[in-house]
Amino acid sequence: MNDLTAVHRTGLRRRTLLAAAAVTAAVGAVDRAAPGRASATVSGDTGASLRFAEPAPAVRPKFRWWWPDGLVRPDEIRREIDQIADAGFGGAEIAAVHHSVTDTAVLDTARHGWGTAAWVTGVEAALSQAARRGLTVDLTVGPSWPAAVPGITPDSEAAVKELAHGATTVASGATYTGPVPEPVHEAASGVSGQRLLLVQAARVNTAHSTRKETGLDQDSVRDLSAAVTDGVLDWTAPDDGTWVVIAYWVRGSGQTPEAGPHTDPPAYVVDHFSAAGTRAVTDFWEAHILTPAVRRLLKVSGGALFEDSIELETDGLQWTPGLPDAFSAHTGRSLLPLLPAVILDNSNQVYAFEAAVTRQIRHDFWETVSTLFNRHHLTALRTWAHSLGLQLRSQPYGLQTDAIASAAILDIAEGESLGFKNLDDYRCLAGGRDMAGHTVLSCEAGAYAGSAYSTTWQRFLRTMGGAYAAGVNQTVVHGFSYAELPGVDWPGYAAFTPYKGTAGYGESWGPRHPTWKHVADVSGYLGRVHQVLQTGRPRADVAVFRQTGYTATGIGASWFTATGVTLGWTHQFLSGPLLDLPAATVRGGRLAPDGPAYKALFVEGDFFHGSTVTLALRDARTLLRFTRAGLPVVLLGAWDTVTPPGVPDTGETDELRSLVGELLAQPLVRRVTEKTAVPDALAALGVRPDVRHATASTLLNAHRVADGVDYYYLCNGKHAETVKPPVAAIDHEVTLHRTAAKGVPYLLDPWTGKAERIAQYTEDGGSVTVRVTLQPAETLVVAIGRPGLFGDRRGTRPHAVTSEAGEVRCTNTGLAVRATATGTYRTVLSDGRTARTSFKDVPEPMELASWRLRVQDWRPGASATRTSVVGHELTLDALVPWSQIAELADVSGIGRYRTTVTLGRGWTGGHGARLELGTVTDTCQVTVNGHRLDPVDQIHPVVDLGGLLGRGPNVIEVEVATPLANRLRVSDPGVYGGLTRGAYGLLGPVRLIPYGEVRIG
Repeated sequence: MNDLTAVHRTGLRRRTLLAAAAVTAAVGAVDRAAPGRASATVSGDTGASLRFAEPAPAVRPKFRWWWPDGLVRPDEIRREIDQIADAGFGGAEIAAVHHSVTDTAVLDTARHGWGTAAWVTGVEAALSQAARRGLTVDLTVGPSWPAAVPGITPDSEAAVKELAHGATTVASGATYTGPVPEPVHEAASGVSGQRLLLVQAARVNTAHSTRKETGLDQDSVRDLSAAVTDGVLDWTAPDDGTWVVIAYWVRGSGQTPEAGPHTDPPAYVVDHFSAAGTRAVTDFWEAHILTPAVRRLLKVSGGALFEDSIELETDGLQWTPGLPDAFSAHTGRSLLPLLPAVILDNSNQVYAFEAAVTRQIRHDFWETVSTLFNRHHLTALRTWAHSLGLQLRSQPYGLQTDAIASAAILDIAEGESLGFKNLDDYRCLAGGRDMAGHTVLSCEAGAYAGSAYSTTWQRFLRTMGGAYAAGVNQTVVHGFSYAELPGVDWPGYAAFTPYKGTAGYGESWGPRHPTWKHVADVSGYLGRVHQVLQTGRPRADVAVFRQTGYTATGIGASWFTATGVTLGWTHQFLSGPLLDLPAATVRGGRLAPDGPAYKALFVEGDFFHGSTVTLALRDARTLLRFTRAGLPVVLLGAWDTVTPPGVPDTGETDELRSLVGELLAQPLVRRVTEKTAVPDALAALGVRPDVRHATASTLLNAHRVADGVDYYYLCNGKHAETVKPPVAAIDHEVTLHRTAAKGVPYLLDPWTGKAERIAQYTEDGGSVTVRVTLQPAETLVVAIGRPGLFGDRRGTRPHAVTSEAGEVRCTNTGLAVRATATGTYRTVLSDGRTARTSFKDVPEPMELASWRLRVQDWRPGASATRTSVVGHELTLDALVPWSQIAELADVSGIGRYRTTVTLGRGWTGGHGARLELGTVTDTCQVTVNGHRLDPVDQIHPVVDLGGLLGRGPNVIEVEVATPLANRLRVSDPGVYGGLTRGAYGLLGPVRLIPYGEVRIG
């Protein structure tokens, strides 16, 4: 038995994609069975040149790097930075997370807590090594989440607050004499005081009651505070019905960051709606973290200050002492008489007035909270982060606040694959990003409940495929765990597993995984996708105006989400504050013409409030201004009954309806009453999507433009992970808008970093039509630009329009056709000529069933961070999962499959072959006759062997790396025994598909 450490070493806005090496080939039907291609280069608006084949660290994926607070060693920190860099990742986010640690004695928070000298020393080591390796390091605002710091108590001004309520019922005409009602929930541990804000009485009105809410008469609400003496209330109810007495108490919520303790003294969550809360964060950093060395290093290798989602948890209502004054300033009304409509009990509403008024009060309340959050928290943190040379990256959702507006404030808005219900959640953040002129939308990617050590990179790629189409262009992989912690089991410390005694969520990627040997192929792919999707400026067809800017809700847009997307349409969401941004202008019929350049604005009822047709007066004025400037607008719903979203001022509703009437009379405005009429309204306005296909499809797209070059990211994906039925393969024509009149299409391969001229397509004025063939979750990138853009030498020579052959390609020697069967094939060229090509003696496809398999079986080693390896050698007459082979049933590791293919005398230089691997779990690499092929598309593993095969014996090797779960099921059954045994290995069927290739021009 050999002993092997678990460390396996593997060694912005952009302007345009420039020429690089000569192009070797191009596709006819645009599929993923392409050969090696010439590399392309992306250069930015700043003039900085970035090679597509080797993306710069700035656009490469990052890791969420989980530390057990400050119990880390600088030498191990430096080694892990090297591991991340060697694997092709661009940086890491240091996060103090240890949900897996249940024994608090393991972590001495006084010596090794977050923010201690030990933690700061680890940060210095990370930053200095990252500077050497050209990586960036992000830092979380505090330990775990939400934002918290030690040095404050639950009663401090800076600590997070709640508004708790107590209530009692008083019968008609009865007298209540007794203590002011205490809160229905006890205060959290550590909260020592509470302040009585107000005592009210209101008459019950069952006509306003709902299933969960007690109805009240708004006009009956009265302040009883003057009737309270020394905590005792003496009040007689009128004799006109049942009354409730409600007391409101302000106190600290006592919330601490997740899975603590992380510090000594304990850290408490800060008030996210006040200047005091943010100041507590910055003051702690200035006093305890920002040593001269850290400040200096942040200027070199610091990336962003990061904050996770706004998970402020309370039994009452999220509160800040400044809320009443802020509400008055925002609305011109007092908040206090309206409190019954907003108070919460375990996130549930308690009381309600008349339905429409209740909805308006709640809108005004949360709009005020949004303003405070954006001003005192996000904007203040961003300003401070900039002073350190950092950006601010945040997940601005979790409460009923306007996350779309928040995304416009942030340098980098971030979503998450675990918490987001579908692609529209990303489109909300993308709207804020693009209207503000920012570049990056990040994603906390790849967390799956109960899937620790069984997550595959294929699953990760399937998740991210659709997210990229919805606007994401940076991935923070969830995650990379620090290796060590006393008492942990093999394969080392993991932040989220065990979780409550069983397999946790999130993966702990790194050298502990067999797939780490291949991970540079995955990181290269992700980096190239990011690079393309950060190039130039975004384009989206339609802006959907949202009355309430929540996200992480799964709520989409009428027609566009369910139908429009399937026909090629793209959309993003805007909220009211975005209409005040400098980009919110109309030119040439486009909204934000120097940004997403929306072709139309779509407005409908507020899904979050019963689809009520509402519109703020200021927004109605803006829409009228937009359409008079040339922007098409489509309104869905009964707009003659429109009302303001908040409580209206006197005469405001009439003024709004008059404005909307004027809006509806404009020539570029269409009103529809049914969502099925939306496409006809758009067509009548002359609005068409940039991507079109004749029938509904699961094809998703993202479009960007730089210097007249169009970049299209295409993915055969789905709106949400849970959508049924599963996505099927697609094969149909797709029409793409082109900015350059003479632009020709190229295929950019994000797996290999190479580019090729597409040889078969049709064109019609401002569009190019290509055929797209994609398996489920498979992706491709098409660029349309001037001839020669990527180094090809074809210039404006003819291309194929149609062909009976399987493929038409651009080779170094000219246009060529390929066929996998003997016969004569007709190809029509763009200059009107017809070429007839005959293929003789094309060999039949072969299924490769017999293999020699050598397996490295990974097992626990001499310590939690060491892996031992046991070898297995087998001869297989058929490909089956390891789980069906007795010797390999519980094995995880690396398998090397080897077979020999003997080709006869008929094999000539005009023949090539494609190797189809079928099903593989998980990652793979292919070697043919000793030549390592370019990275394999891990979603659709089909590789072109080109001229690598020759007459006689040919050796084909496929190396497959698996997850660790099968081994952990038996080595640590107490935690992982409940996992399903995975079907690992090369499952096939593996087929060799010979083809003939003949030049035609």
